[in-house]
Amino acid sequence: MGIVIAASLPVRLERDMAKVQDIDAKVATVQDLLTEKFGVKKRPLGKMLHRTGRRLPRGMHKKAQQLVDAQKLAGHPKLAMRLNHDSLNKAYDALTAHLQAIDVAERRKARLLSLAGTLAFNLLVVGAAFVFWLWWAGYV
Repeated sequence: MGIVIAASLPVRLERDMAKVQDIDAKVATVQDLLTEKFGVKKRPLGKMLHRTGRRLPRGMHKKAQQLVDAQKLAGHPKLAMRLNHDSLNKAYDALTAHLQAIDVAERRKARLLSLAGTLAFNLLVVGAAFVFWLWWAGYV
């Protein structure tokens, strides 16, 4: 019986190591997408998520955090067996679909329009306050 366990152990470890490499490949893909879409320097995925901040929705943060946690567990052979690869695949698919749907040029255009709108509003408020001050002081 001890021989059967010893013979099946390397096959199981090879299969688990393939899954560990699969997780590392998925994390690398997510890192590349975060760098491409948000301009974040390539660092460990946890730090990259911190740098994206609110630009990435909360649900996507949680899915990416699942990948970070899985990568930590995958480094240990016994803990790697606890991973639920189906939920990791779903999280990875949803995260990459969301990141690939982001249009960098559209985000940049929206940010510039938002800045222009804010500046125009502030100029109108300051102008109205100045005219009110002129009227109150008796100049108009």
